[in-house]
Amino acid sequence: MPPGADLSTLIRGSFHYFPVLPGRLEFATEVRRTILHERPEVVAVELPSSLEAAYDKAIRRLPKVTVIIYPEESPDDEDHAVYVPVEPADPFVEAVRTGKEIGAQIVFIEPDLAPRPHLADWAPDPYSIHFIGYEKYVELYRLHPRQRTRDVEMHARGIAWKLQGADPSARTLVVTSLNLVDGVLDAMEIPQDPPERPQPKRHVELVNPHPDCLAEILVEYPWLQHHYEDLRYRAQQIERPRMQLEVLRHAEKTYEQNTGEKIVHWQRQLIARYTRNLALSNNELVASVFDLAVAARSIADDNYGWEVWESANRYPPQRVNSDLETVNISGEEVWLNSKRLRLRRRLPRFKQRVRPSALKRRKKEQREGEWANELNGNSICSYPPEDLVVENYGRFLKAKAKSILSDERERVEPFTTSLLDGIDIRETIRNWHEKKIYVRHRERVTGEVGSVVVIFDEDHEDKYAYLTTWLGEHQNESDMAFYATYPFEKIVGPGIGRAEYGGFLMSLPPRRMFDVWADPDYDMAETKAERLLMAGIDYSVGKLVVYAAARPPRSIFRSMAARLGQKILYIPLGQLSPAQLKKIRVVHVLDGHERRPIAKDYVW
Repeated sequence: MPPGADLSTLIRGSFHYFPVLPGRLEFATEVRRTILHERPEVVAVELPSSLEAAYDKAIRRLPKVTVIIYPEESPDDEDHAVYVPVEPADPFVEAVRTGKEIGAQIVFIEPDLAPRPHLADWAPDPYSIHFIGYEKYVELYRLHPRQRTRDVEMHARGIAWKLQGADPSARTLVVTSLNLVDGVLDAMEIPQDPPERPQPKRHVELVNPHPDCLAEILVEYPWLQHHYEDLRYRAQQIERPRMQLEVLRHAEKTYEQNTGEKIVHWQRQLIARYTRNLALSNNELVASVFDLAVAARSIADDNYGWEVWESANRYPPQRVNSDLETVNISGEEVWLNSKRLRLRRRLPRFKQRVRPSALKRRKKEQREGEWANELNGNSICSYPPEDLVVENYGRFLKAKAKSILSDERERVEPFTTSLLDGIDIRETIRNWHEKKIYVRHRERVTGEVGSVVVIFDEDHEDKYAYLTTWLGEHQNESDMAFYATYPFEKIVGPGIGRAEYGGFLMSLPPRRMFDVWADPDYDMAETKAERLLMAGIDYSVGKLVVYAAARPPRSIFRSMAARLGQKILYIPLGQLSPAQLKKIRVVHVLDGHERRPIAKDYVW
């Protein structure tokens, strides 16, 4: 009979059929809640009866994860093995655990057929149960019947045969796969014969998976399963987005410890947006741990992607030393069509590959505090090679901002008398049925960029206390105002300090800028970033001001620029290369021009 939407069809006599998605945490929570509420006398689970003893031993080892291994027949006569992880968040495992807790009889009802059919299926993200409930989820799933193959029909009849031999008067909860439940219900309508193809006796082994491989072989990632194990006694649903946030925060801490770099607010926002888009592209509500690692690598770097994967793989109960043999199992051995992500960690090396005599040795202090004592404080200056890098990046931002503005003003229209700025291939193909050619018309951007403002950190915690304005030394070097960490807290050479920008302003032509930080005209600014932007508008001789930051400026600054006939071009930091941003964020401050000849030996 065709499946219906009425959940009452899942309760027939003393049997309550409870369909689940294998391995998914939300269904494990629902199974436990139902068993504790209904207190059935029998819990029947869709697990092979030949593996009952192995499952019993593996479940007793929980929360340690166990993998059951047994051989499987294959058409090519090659040796194949089936790997079955016994994990805490699997609803079938939870049904057995909770059934034993209440003293119910546990029955394994899956027939030992050879070979077992592959029940490939797609189901909506189980996280939607948080919003619509378990009953509505199952109801909507059953409205659209799946095609049943002969092997699936045999599988369902084998389960029905096992159930028909059970005590009809005992209250029984039948936990079965969501895509099999309607086949089992139909098969229960008529008496069934024993399975035609019994599976020969299996040689079953139990192994202890290595802690490092858990994220590859488990359905739910280990961090999530560990928290489920802590919360299962309260029968509470786990918020997947909150767990992902905890993974990312933990990864941030280890990333900072290992590399010295920090993940900032705008990167967190981009990771959240990227993972959302990855989830939507996979028809899911919440991204997988694989997508988390991809987003972390793409927005930050490979080191952060590695830390995210390692954090998600944390499962404290798992140990290398075990009563079972410990094996390192790859995802390819357990899953079909697995995906691979290559992460290249770049951490400081303590041993180089070349002879020490071939290396340029970094000079060190002969006695502690020697370099600090050489500071005289009479003047400061920049390190010219770094000035060139920053100036080149400023020119790049000017070009990029004008390109963005030009793209915003571009329009596409059907070809009439002129090709304008060229044929738009995409729009032409999209409207090929109209038999028209579409061309692009890009309005020319008038005006030049006068000032560039780059904000790495708005500094709400007042970490960047070094406020400085210095003037360009020649016609091609910009005047610059910036806030940074105090450079002479980190001395890297005699009279040479290393700092990190929080933000900076560059403006051409040079030698016009007064001390931005002492100018009372900018006192209305609420943050250091806004003071730099006000100064950038004030000193800009062009009509355009570039503002690169994690967040766009307040609308009052756009109005301020408009009154002066200028326009602020905002560039999100997420559109810029993280590697380049790291490179230009470091600044070395020299204690006087006389330090420049020796700076090359200390600035790395």
